[in-house]
Amino acid sequence: MSSQSEHVPVGEVGASIATRLAAVDWALVEAELNGAGWASLGQVLTPAECSSLRDTYGCPVFRSTISMQRHGFGRGEYKYFSYPLPAIVAGLRSQLYAHLAAPAKRWQDKLGIEGVIPDSHDAYLEMCKAAGQSRPTPLLLRYAQGDYNCLHQDLYGEVHFPFQVVILLSEPGCDFEGGEFVLTEQRPRVQSRAHVVPLKAGEAAVFAVRNRPALGTRGTYRVTLRHGVSAVLRGSRYALGVILHDAA
Repeated sequence: MSSQSEHVPVGEVGASIATRLAAVDWALVEAELNGAGWASLGQVLTPAECSSLRDTYGCPVFRSTISMQRHGFGRGEYKYFSYPLPAIVAGLRSQLYAHLAAPAKRWQDKLGIEGVIPDSHDAYLEMCKAAGQSRPTPLLLRYAQGDYNCLHQDLYGEVHFPFQVVILLSEPGCDFEGGEFVLTEQRPRVQSRAHVVPLKAGEAAVFAVRNRPALGTRGTYRVTLRHGVSAVLRGSRYALGVILHDAA
């Protein structure tokens, strides 16, 4: 389906999300991204919005369902939303892009990557479409006891935005235990570094999709990042992944 399906009326939901995201200290977010490859966005969704998104898991709003175990990705299941996206997902996607486009351009320049990052998400999705990438990538992930997600990158094609966002939809310590969101940095000539990203229900983190620029004695070099989820020890864990490029 064409990326024009991104034009979903978001109404009050979109306005509320826009207000919350406007309150984020985006200069601090960019500084933390530069230093570690990830940053907290704080509370982005309300408990009611988290519950509403969890409830969509059994609804016919998805284009495909992926069994992690079947594909060797870990254990658990996730579903990719279809176009048109639910209003709350569409609102998050467009508003997050609006705040992250400028930092993405600066990262691209530092990494020496050619290409234009448009100011609007609609224009960016048209770039994806021109590259043969027209399938929506926002996804809902569900983990039960013993489920986990192996370290990976969400690229999906030649065109990929430098950042993506994860939002936890379940409350740790109440709905589930374990299931920590984990990032690893693979740095040249040194051992890898791991980050455990603390999240509560409704909280979001933005992180590097593939590489981040780092300044060394010989100039800027690339640090490779991968992300995953540790094993859930008890209960059920839901999360929303907001990926800003589309898939081939």
